[in-house]
Amino acid sequence: MNFARDVVDAAPPQRRAIVELARDGARREWTFGEVAQRSARLAARLVATDVERGDVVLTLIGNRPEWVFTMVACFRIGAVVLPCNEQLRAKDLRQRLAAARPKLVVADERDAAELAAAGADCPVLTIQDQALFASEPVPAVDLAPTDPCLITFTSGTTAEPKGVVHGQRYLPGQQLQAEHWLGARPEDLVWCTAASGWSKSARNAFIAPWLRGAAALLHDARFDPAERLEILAAERVNILCMAPTEYRVIAKRVPITPLPDLHGLVAAGEALNPEVLRAWDDTLGLSIRDGYGQTETGQLTGMPIAQPARPGSMGLPLPGVDLRVQDGELVLADPATDPTFFVGHLGEGPSPAQRPWHTGDRVHQDEDGYLYFEGRADDLIISAGYRIGPFEVESALVSHTAVAEAAVVGAPDDDRGAVVRAVVVLREGFAPSDALAAELQDHVKAETAPYKYPRIVEFAGELPKTASGKIRRAMLRGEPGS
Repeated sequence: MNFARDVVDAAPPQRRAIVELARDGARREWTFGEVAQRSARLAARLVATDVERGDVVLTLIGNRPEWVFTMVACFRIGAVVLPCNEQLRAKDLRQRLAAARPKLVVADERDAAELAAAGADCPVLTIQDQALFASEPVPAVDLAPTDPCLITFTSGTTAEPKGVVHGQRYLPGQQLQAEHWLGARPEDLVWCTAASGWSKSARNAFIAPWLRGAAALLHDARFDPAERLEILAAERVNILCMAPTEYRVIAKRVPITPLPDLHGLVAAGEALNPEVLRAWDDTLGLSIRDGYGQTETGQLTGMPIAQPARPGSMGLPLPGVDLRVQDGELVLADPATDPTFFVGHLGEGPSPAQRPWHTGDRVHQDEDGYLYFEGRADDLIISAGYRIGPFEVESALVSHTAVAEAAVVGAPDDDRGAVVRAVVVLREGFAPSDALAAELQDHVKAETAPYKYPRIVEFAGELPKTASGKIRRAMLRGEPGS
């Protein structure tokens, strides 16, 4: 197998592959023929720089076509690509350089200073050098399903980020979620807004859309709620894949306008609150279909395309994937049923493919098999014998008109073992006060079981998050290393 040959080279050369929206406002469309040529020439340059099959190539490039060309070039020659997010600082980059020991770095000039501060001790090529694309193309090599292909780092919500190695099977394996969850159709335009370097971008920025014959939109700019809606309308985007945080911020801060070309909205990473779901559905007549996956597993569940979305649910297991709920934990009982299961962690040997994979996430399942995320096993709060998941309390809090965001953790308590502590970010026009804290406590009591109300309410200007937008609850709990 070889993704570059079997998907990129095999596509009709005149079919649209990428819509590029550059940081300076420029717009360009790239065809599959152009992507094939550029990536094959770049692959030749990598080979000329002594990159061999199995060597690691680190990328530090934003959501630009050159990032895609580099990824595909590595796929072509069997190099292992490690995409890094431009928001990573020198410490983060230093950790990745030490763990993966790349043979080469391909970076944007705008990231050169941070890369230099990280102390990269291998050659660095910059994407502004047009000589990268001047060599004669090299052919694609034959690769085995478990040959290493991609390294992605976990987001570090509960511990230090860890390098996850995926095999070549990870690329065609995206067909399952692309068909049954993402829902792209041939000739569609898909916009996955995740920044390069994260698991969701690795699978949905261009890989899954291309497997379905769709094109990918790449926007090289920071998130702006109003601009996001403007681009969706102007580019006539058909499928939108955003982080839950982005859906929440747009719903809270700008009016959602009709977008007649959209036929799919998907989210994954954290459960969405009912108020956010209603805000999008009321205007667009589309439900945000939630899904679930981990860096190690890829996508495991999704709200079915043809079924009405169930608020709060992350859907059903993808067809054929052997997922079970054991003692309240989601478990991949047979990793062989997951076409995108990882092949190992960096420095830790092969993946545990012969035994069940414990996700560490607590869920419950309704009578129809739909799954509902409750929280990380280590996020569970046990207060006076009650087991309290943070999401339900957070959902109740953000349903209050004063609350923009909320995070819930446990706080030690001599009498109850732990109590619920809420950290709240207020919307514009509201100010912290003891009266408002009491009002929020009463609101939670009215919205959910009274024993779940936050006995401690604190106000903050923002919540600590990973670069991919997940709340760092370990930091809120004050855990070592957080």
